[in-house]
Amino acid sequence: MASPTREGVLYGLAAYGWWGLVPIYFRWLGEISPLDILAHRIFWSAVFLAMILTVTGQWNETLRSLKTRDILRPLIISAILVAFNWLMYILAVHLQKIVQASLGYFILPLVNVALGMVIFGERMRALQYLAVVVAGIGVVALAFAGGEVPWIAFALALSFGFYGMIRKKVPVDGLTGLAVETIVLLPLAVGGLIALTIERGNLEDTQHLAKLSLSGVVTAIPLLCFGQAARRLPFSLLGFMQFISPSLQFVLAITLFGEQIRGGWWPYVMVWAALVIFSIDSFRFYRQQKVNA
Repeated sequence: MASPTREGVLYGLAAYGWWGLVPIYFRWLGEISPLDILAHRIFWSAVFLAMILTVTGQWNETLRSLKTRDILRPLIISAILVAFNWLMYILAVHLQKIVQASLGYFILPLVNVALGMVIFGERMRALQYLAVVVAGIGVVALAFAGGEVPWIAFALALSFGFYGMIRKKVPVDGLTGLAVETIVLLPLAVGGLIALTIERGNLEDTQHLAKLSLSGVVTAIPLLCFGQAARRLPFSLLGFMQFISPSLQFVLAITLFGEQIRGGWWPYVMVWAALVIFSIDSFRFYRQQKVNA
């Protein structure tokens, strides 16, 4: 039986690896409007999750959570945060600003570390502090290298940072929490689809609808993995694992999508160096814990 920490690492790797490759899917959708994609993303996530809840027999737990005020209220907030995060990311791909989106997720670990210390009282070791300082310098350089405030990057980092904080504190597993969030958002998504269909004057064509229907799987699987990881890992460690996702997005942006780098390579090298420092420290710490157990 895997330990909770090992399971958490595997779930985290799955979530962040998936998110790193997801720009390919959104570019594949073509010129569909961001609001249209968001509404479909919520609707098809609900369909996909309904099937999972039926197969796993977790409808009762989901319905219980919907009826429990102390669980429902924070999940309503997290639902709003994740929907906003989805919209910002879709918009980043639509505007061909995937490099800026990757910057947002480079900033996110710093947000998570700060929340871990302030909200959860987590304490960092010396090498972790060094990693934060090195990453912070790189992120500041990245943020202002382009001569404009990277608003998409900051919106992504803050929205998902607070989303992860709430999900860590709510006592439900990843599937139940995501199911409740999706149910909360579903009426808005259905209303949005109806309004967009009326405005357009016709239904989506079959090809676009087939592509959009995959958004449920694209959305739900990494969030399920993230929800499980958030329950099992220290928030600061979860935050630094996040560097996997923007690194993959960054590579895709400059190789596959032809976006330009502003500010040179050295800020990115500093961010990646911070990840190496943090990873080495984490490996040494958890190996020592295993020896002492």
